[in-house]
Amino acid sequence: MTQAPQIKIPATYMRGGTSKGVFFRLEDLPKAAQVPGKARDRLFQRVIGSPDPYAAQIDGMGGATSSTSKCVILSKSTRPGHDVDYLYGQVSIDKDFVDWSGNCGNLSTGAGAFAIHAGYIDAARLAQDGVCTVRIWQANISKTIIAHVPISNGQVQETGDFELDGVTFPAAEIVLDFIDPSDDSEEGGSLFPTGNLVDELEVPGVGTFKATMISAGIPTVFVNAADIGYTGTELREAINTDPSALARFEKIRVAGALRMGLIKTPEEAATRQHTPKVAFVAPPVDHVSSSGKKINAAEIDLLVRALSMGKLHHAMMGTAAVAIGTAAAIPGTLVNLAAGGGERDVVKFGHPSGTLRVGAAASKNGGEWKVEKVTMSRSARVLMEGWVRVPGDSF
Repeated sequence: MTQAPQIKIPATYMRGGTSKGVFFRLEDLPKAAQVPGKARDRLFQRVIGSPDPYAAQIDGMGGATSSTSKCVILSKSTRPGHDVDYLYGQVSIDKDFVDWSGNCGNLSTGAGAFAIHAGYIDAARLAQDGVCTVRIWQANISKTIIAHVPISNGQVQETGDFELDGVTFPAAEIVLDFIDPSDDSEEGGSLFPTGNLVDELEVPGVGTFKATMISAGIPTVFVNAADIGYTGTELREAINTDPSALARFEKIRVAGALRMGLIKTPEEAATRQHTPKVAFVAPPVDHVSSSGKKINAAEIDLLVRALSMGKLHHAMMGTAAVAIGTAAAIPGTLVNLAAGGGERDVVKFGHPSGTLRVGAAASKNGGEWKVEKVTMSRSARVLMEGWVRVPGDSF
């Protein structure tokens, strides 16, 4: 029997923030995958090594975690005032689907750097030394992200002394501005889809909890750690090795998705695992991060743990950090109350790998809260570039 040979596709493997993914230029993809649809999904699944019943992704580029099972497409933007369009696919590890319902804030950092590496930015804009401002259209959620990418000798500067908790080695700092990050891509969407800063969220089979449900960066359901039996200092192993805990968080996520209007039936949640996120918050206490680093309560404003694709994240998703920064800036949300309440435009929170500082500019107009911009610092680095190979009949 004749077997289809492998084909090779130009690709770049990049770290962005605390995530990794395979980056493609749209024009380099096979024709069938240059448009949304089954061919594109199948291609990305094969690149990453999914669906894999062993949950190891041995036969692909994925790293068997939600942080490393990702693909990105960039293209020259036709939208006025933007340089590139950035589309993100979260590839399920062991199930047969690719989730396009949200953004990856960490890989947004890589998108800014990759736009330059891929030749989408005019060389005349690349000063010998300085910062190149890349305006990104985030196509999943129809939002603008501005990446301030350091340039050295006319090229992206990747090495540096900026340390990001959750990433082992230092690199060059890239500042990201998420402009008007409220996720209004959903019908009737708003910053607070329920109209409330805090709701009583009834979770069938689990209980009723106070919850702040917000759509900024990515739809997120925040609950108090104490209300669900946690301290907010938990590391991955405490949650991810407990099937009953993961099942309970999934029930909270489904209840939140229904309440936020993201799905119409609980069954729909199975094909929308990337959104919403679930996070639990607590006031600051002295604790130890996953690297063994001691974090003093006085160093941070609050503690946050968040789940991504059904597992506790090893650090913090960039999009969830946008939600945290936004909610912290609005008095009365659970995030704001865990941080001590009151008005603030910057919050520093503890996550499993350390700490993260996020700035947010929020205001109230006509009784409605609006966030103009959320800012945070990340880093990005090319790990490998060349071609990725997949069997020619796999998509």
